[in-house]
Amino acid sequence: MLLRLALRMSDTSDASQSSLVALVGSRICHDLVSPVGAILNGVELLEMSGKGDTPEIALIRESVENANAKIRFFRIAFGAASADQKIASSEASNVLSTIEKSGRLSYRWQSETDLSRQDVRLVFLLLLCFEAALPFGGSIFVAQRDGNWRIEADAPKLKYDTELWSTLVAPKGATDLPASQIQFALLPGLIRQSGRRLHLEQTETQIRALL
Repeated sequence: MLLRLALRMSDTSDASQSSLVALVGSRICHDLVSPVGAILNGVELLEMSGKGDTPEIALIRESVENANAKIRFFRIAFGAASADQKIASSEASNVLSTIEKSGRLSYRWQSETDLSRQDVRLVFLLLLCFEAALPFGGSIFVAQRDGNWRIEADAPKLKYDTELWSTLVAPKGATDLPASQIQFALLPGLIRQSGRRLHLEQTETQIRALL
């Protein structure tokens, strides 16, 4: 229900509606961070006591670290971000490097030390779009220079939905998208609000986005 509400809100030009969606995202992620962190602390205590050297505890640690990274990723992608808010490049890179340990995608992140959180939010939403096109695995490269972003994805096989991707550069209004594709509904409005323009290029094995 919340996802359908977000889709309807993101299609409006009213920035306050988009802000409300972002606050919902921030609230959900904020409430999930504490219990996931508590589990990770418990695992660390077991390891310190000498009782955590087992395959089961190692699996729990790996799963909790991935869940924590996912929450951090979603908090940036879907959460609130003010115009003057900054985020360290190392933080964004760390989130992606943790996520890639348990997935089929590899990430390379190249950018300045201090970044606009609003810019990183746009990039992370774009990364979700890229992930949807790379279900069989691949590599994604993100580079920022002079305030401009370049995101490139390479894979032996892409699953590129031309109609869906076209909505990023030519929004067509609200659509009944599944939850896994909500980024395609949210991103166009946020790009307009940022004053940026998105350019896309696609081949049989590569997708490139300039922002």
